[in-house]
Amino acid sequence: MQALKNLHETAAEHFEKAAHHHRLAAEHTENDEHEMAAHHAMAAHAHAVEALENANLASKQHAKTIASDRHEEEEEEV
Repeated sequence: MQALKNLHETAAEHFEKAAHHHRLAAEHTENDEHEMAAHHAMAAHAHAVEALENANLASKQHAKTIASDRHEEEEEEV
């Protein structure tokens, strides 16, 4: 369960980093610093992708755990 919790924590950290980079990109855009804004937008995208990958892995692991628990319950009923 610790590994699954870590996936959620890592996803949250990457979403927070993505949000930070978006805020920086907005500041640079406001200052007409488009090259810097673009760099931060790309960094935000990379963190968002990493966050979604971790979230996807976590959801798949939850699905496996649910299926395993249901299988064990069915065996107990027999």
